[in-house]
Amino acid sequence: MESTAQAKYIRISPRKARMVVDQIRGKSVEDARLTLRFIERAAAQDVESCLNSAVANAEDVHKLRAEQLKVTEAYVDEGPTLKRYRPRAKGAASRINKRTCHITVVVSNGKDDKKEA
Repeated sequence: MESTAQAKYIRISPRKARMVVDQIRGKSVEDARLTLRFIERAAAQDVESCLNSAVANAEDVHKLRAEQLKVTEAYVDEGPTLKRYRPRAKGAASRINKRTCHITVVVSNGKDDKKEA
């Protein structure tokens, strides 16, 4: 059984968030939470929030326990970029890209609910 959680429009660049997400992919939920707690990156809080949401979905909808769950998929997609301008010398302007991302975490217990006939 799989449960998914998405955190959308997070104000951190996708490249920075991917560094954190790569650390938890394939781990058990307990190990992933422990890893996220000690990563000194701003994205770790957002990824942990998304992971906790996925675990809560699994517990609520599929009646699974957190000890049984494993992070099967975790990925970061690019969101819309906010474009801002900064004044420069001689009346010029340079663009500043404030990037956003969408974080997706999928947890499962490794068992499929489908019955094969």
